[in-house]
Formats: sequence, C-alpha cells, structure tokens
Amino acid sequence: MAKEEPYLGQGSTTPYTTRANAGRLLWALVQATLFRFSPRPWHGFRARLLRMFGADIPEPSKVVIFPTATVIFPSKLTLAPRTMVGPRVTIYNLERIILHRGANVSQNCHLCAGTHDYSQWRMPLVAKPIVIGENAWLGADVFVGPGVTIGKLGVIGARSVVVKDTPESSVCAGNPCSVLKKRPEPSE
Repeated sequence: MAKEEPYLGQGSTTPYTTRANAGRLLWALVQATLFRFSPRPWHGFRARLLRMFGADIPEPSKVVIFPTATVIFPSKLTLAPRTMVGPRVTIYNLERIILHRGANVSQNCHLCAGTHDYSQWRMPLVAKPIVIGENAWLGADVFVGPGVTIGKLGVIGARSVVVKDTPESSVCAGNPCSVLKKRPEPSE
C-alpha cells in the first residue's frame, strides 16, 4: 500500500480538555436557548448569563449585548461598563477579548482571536488576544484578527479588515485597514 501524501490538518488534535469541551457544549445550549430567545431589551440578563459562565463583566446592568451575538468562550471575554456588542456580532474568542469602557462593536462584526499555523501540516491553533480600546467604535461588518489592539477613541470604518494595531484617536478603514485621519475629541 502506498504511503498517503501529507494533507492540511494531518495529525491535528484538539487543544481543549474534555472538561473545557463539556463546558463549551453547555454554554452552546444556553446560548442557543435562554440567551438567543431572551427579549431584545434584556441586555443585563444576557450579561449575567455570560458572567455565570465565567465572563469578566463587573456591571452587567451597564452592558448592552444583543441576543443574536455569538460568544464562543464566555470565560475569555471581558466587557467593561458601557460597552455594546451589536446584533449578529461574532466573538470568536479562542483567546481573551477585552472591550474597554464605552467600546462599541456594531452589527455583523467578527472578532477572531484565533488562526492556525499553516506552515505545519497539522495546522496547530495560534490564539492571540484582541483589545478594543476605551470609547472605540467598530462600524458594521468589521473583521478584527488575532493579536490586534484598537486604540482608545479609535473609529474603524464599515467592512474594514484589521490585522494590525490601530493608534488612539484615529479614523481607520479599508482592507487592509489603514489610518485615514485623526479623530477629534467628541463633543457634547
């Protein structure tokens, strides 16, 4: 019998323990039912559910998270007061994702804290944290890749692809995302 040619994913294994996978399954059931079908204004309820599964949310009543948002690992999520996670946002947090005070993630954004090392046949997981700075705003459909920090008061234009850190008080957009101009201090 001829030896099989190598293929991507050959010999790969899960990096998660049985206990972690069981917790992930339980969370998936809660997210698909209580979380998803809770009335839209019940943001604090959903924040409390996340907190029950290990999310760092100091003040659940001061967080807005829509019922159609998806969180993979609540225990790797930090939501500071006055943060907003919009409709259909995907928080693919294979590593910690932090939203600082006032951070706003608009509809359909995808925060992806994991990738794979494609230089190896087994393609091991590579996970890096994402940080969304204080009062930063991600427009609709923005993709943020692993290891990215969005600076304080940053604005990321709709449908941008962010794979590198963005500076504070900057308006950025594009694919790949780049700085367009300085953001003025917001007024009353």
